[in-house]
Amino acid sequence: MPSNSPFPSLILASSSVYRRELLSRLQLPFSFRVPNLDETPLAGESPVATALRLAQEKAQAITAESGKALIIGSDQVATLDNMQIGKPGNHDSALKQLQLMRGREVAFHTALCLLDTRENAAFPVQLEDVTTIVRFRDLNDAELDAYLRIEQPYDCAGSAKNEGLGIAILESIDSQDPTALTGLPLIALSSMLRRAGVTFFQQGYI
Repeated sequence: MPSNSPFPSLILASSSVYRRELLSRLQLPFSFRVPNLDETPLAGESPVATALRLAQEKAQAITAESGKALIIGSDQVATLDNMQIGKPGNHDSALKQLQLMRGREVAFHTALCLLDTRENAAFPVQLEDVTTIVRFRDLNDAELDAYLRIEQPYDCAGSAKNEGLGIAILESIDSQDPTALTGLPLIALSSMLRRAGVTFFQQGYI
């Protein structure tokens, strides 16, 4: 893209404060919009398919109001024995999740979509799933209950904030991208943005 081209907007299609905090690490100007979307998995849909579909649908949901832009959508699905584990929403549900996962490995599928709505975009849609394998410590109910009351991670799939106190209930994390588990895989996103013409150390588009 020529250096004198208009600077396209970079928009995060998410209400997540965690994703906004992660995206800010790239030191690129961006805004965010909240997509209105039903995130219920489809019947017979695999966890990876759910995450990829929702990441793309979140980005697509705000295209009408975004003009020519680079739009980021992301979604995360936690799975145990191929069963999807969503956001608990409350203390009791979170405790049941942690009881189910303790001493076991859980796969977190963090899907990423970058939509380029500019004319003649070389890569109009980029999609990727970044998988993180997490082993939870085999903790007793009292410890799990105490953790939840301290951090209250009820808006997090898997009921733990690895960027906070939740790291203490984890035994290991296996991933090629340490930011994926928090909700926005920045290594994959950086690659996508570069393909779209973004430069990181000269702050702009080429």
